[in-house]
Amino acid sequence: MPVVAIGGVFFRAADPAALTAWYDKHLGVGAGHDGTGTKAEDDWFWQVQAGPVVFAPFKAATDYWPAEKAFMLNYRVSGLDALLSSLRASGIAVETRAEWDTPETGRFARVHDPEGNPIELWEPPSAG
Repeated sequence: MPVVAIGGVFFRAADPAALTAWYDKHLGVGAGHDGTGTKAEDDWFWQVQAGPVVFAPFKAATDYWPAEKAFMLNYRVSGLDALLSSLRASGIAVETRAEWDTPETGRFARVHDPEGNPIELWEPPSAG
């Protein structure tokens, strides 16, 4: 019987409540969100939209994200430009590079959460 989806992402945080609030406010990630911009306060789960998920262990020596971090979160987004504008307006540093973007895979940007965890924002070609 195969696994059918990712059921959750769990990681340690120095201040879980503050980090939860940051993801909620800036990325719309977490309990009650449904991927449409609305939020049900009483839901304890995040309802994501169907689509591709990449599962890819990297070599220990990768330089794709900071060496001191064991993982990087990658979020599939729609409307990358608007999201990046919102993040920048909130004082969040955003990194983009032309070489990250291709017509086959889409567009990418990087940010870090308040605890320094790397986050890749990915807009697939069809998400326009």
